[in-house]
Amino acid sequence: MSIGHVTLVGGGPGAWDLLTIRGLRALENADVILTDHLGPAGQLEQFLDLAGKEVIDVSKMPYGRQVAQEKTNELIIEHARAGKNVVRLKGGDPYVFGRGFEEYLECLEAGISCEVVPGVTSAISVPAAAEVPVTHRGITHAFTIVSGHLAPSNPKSLIDWGALARLGGSIVVVMGVRQVRAITQTLIDEGLAPDTPAVAIQEGETQQQRVVRATAATLADVMEHEAIANPAVYVIGEVAGLAHA
Repeated sequence: MSIGHVTLVGGGPGAWDLLTIRGLRALENADVILTDHLGPAGQLEQFLDLAGKEVIDVSKMPYGRQVAQEKTNELIIEHARAGKNVVRLKGGDPYVFGRGFEEYLECLEAGISCEVVPGVTSAISVPAAAEVPVTHRGITHAFTIVSGHLAPSNPKSLIDWGALARLGGSIVVVMGVRQVRAITQTLIDEGLAPDTPAVAIQEGETQQQRVVRATAATLADVMEHEAIANPAVYVIGEVAGLAHA
């Protein structure tokens, strides 16, 4: 039996029609689809004929149900070695906090061919859905995408929060709902103006999308009051106030 093939597909931020055509073709040709809970995973049956396809949920829910990355890697390799055409469907883009490169390396080590199909990252598209451009001429020439799953005080954090506070660009935080208070306070302590505009978007690019607007100083309180939960993206910077200035 010949060895199968693996395709890492970025599914985009939520709406299935933000999946790329190349990604859709890969899904159509798949024998096995390993899905996350993000992106279009919950809508597969609405736009894809699943007859003859095995769909396996390998979600990592924030602070909830977790399928270990090692188990996901094992499943990818196992099905590919069985001669299957495997698609690993991820939310957003596989290489933006998606562990996609880890899975790519696992395939290479196992001698299995692997293709990567980029996806529309939620770090840019979700703010856009809330009328927030991450860059804008004359206002900001930079934006930084930050993983917020670790508090700034955590010794495992790799982020220079002081430099980020002084950079002057837009700050886009993904996976940062739980740490929003620690993150915003650290940024302010490091020099970010407390009245810097901020916006949080929950379940962006879906019918359940919710948007709350605040400032760096009030974002944590507003998100708590409005019960903003994962998946959510928040943006801190002058761009967050442009459409509603």
